[in-house]
Amino acid sequence: METKNKPEKVFSTGAIQVSVWKNEAVKDGNKSEFRTVSIQRRYADKSGEWKSTSTLRINDLPKASLVLNKAFEYLVMKGQDAEFVEEIVA
Repeated sequence: METKNKPEKVFSTGAIQVSVWKNEAVKDGNKSEFRTVSIQRRYADKSGEWKSTSTLRINDLPKASLVLNKAFEYLVMKGQDAEFVEEIVA
């Protein structure tokens, strides 16, 4: 039985959802961990079936901004991409 990869953390508001994914990589024999972020908008099609898209409408942008900021805050608090944060703050 195949196990489906699940996000580490999910932030959502309304139809907008941001997922934080934990990834592993091996480079030169060294195992490392990094995280990525995906965004989606959920909607019901004409038949009522729920679908997902990465395309956002203008009214989705404030909600997308909110959940993206929450994901960024989560990653900063975990120490992910600390060098990037230091560059922004400096």
